[in-house]
Amino acid sequence: MADFKTHISASTIAGIAYGYWGVATQGMSIETGILAGGLMSVAGMLPDLDSDGGKPLREISMFAAAVTPIVMLNRFRDLGMSHESMALAAMLIYVVIRFGVFEFFKRFTVHRGMWHSLPAALIAGLGWYLVMPCMSNGERAYKAMAVTLGFIVHLTLDEIWALELGLGKIRAKKSFGTALKFFGGNATSNAFIYSLLFALIYVAWSDNEIASRLRQRAQYDLTRPWWMQQADEPTQPAENPNWNRLDFNWASTSKKQQR
Repeated sequence: MADFKTHISASTIAGIAYGYWGVATQGMSIETGILAGGLMSVAGMLPDLDSDGGKPLREISMFAAAVTPIVMLNRFRDLGMSHESMALAAMLIYVVIRFGVFEFFKRFTVHRGMWHSLPAALIAGLGWYLVMPCMSNGERAYKAMAVTLGFIVHLTLDEIWALELGLGKIRAKKSFGTALKFFGGNATSNAFIYSLLFALIYVAWSDNEIASRLRQRAQYDLTRPWWMQQADEPTQPAENPNWNRLDFNWASTSKKQQR
């Protein structure tokens, strides 16, 4: 099995290529490309959440607990939350992820179980898709795909390292086929993973309208004083129902004076 350094190095290299591809060919901004590359790099550690402990679990738990509340700001704004409510929600999310979600992985998962699978890679990508909405669904899908691909890079390395090259032959270890898989040996785990996957697909499918709401909110910059916001609004001349009649009377009066 590839070690932690190998996994993070491979996913980082793949992330750099993915970020460049998005900026060069897909019209993504430089910031979005860098963020997507970073997501792919970190996602290369996600499959090892099912390990009993150690460096991957510790690094991912601290990173996810700290970053997730930050990237959920657009979600908080869409819910109409106040600044105080956002701060409370961020603290709650940190505690839940740091001491709840990852404790669940330590207690109820086994290494190379269904979390080491292709459905789990899709779950990781869909989770990010829901956590960080943005004004463009294409950009949102681009970032989510970075997480899924980073996850798959890890699974692919595990399968490669499960092969032993000898003199003129290749021998597969017992672990071969336990990473890039669709089903595991436990029916309960299979049912849980696929139930979670289909639930996330349904939620993500019905969450596309948030992009249009965020675009509407972006038209109003609430960080500026109110008089600057009013200055940017188009002004229209005041309607005077007597304007045409007065002008006509003025023209008639001028003609009488000329006579």
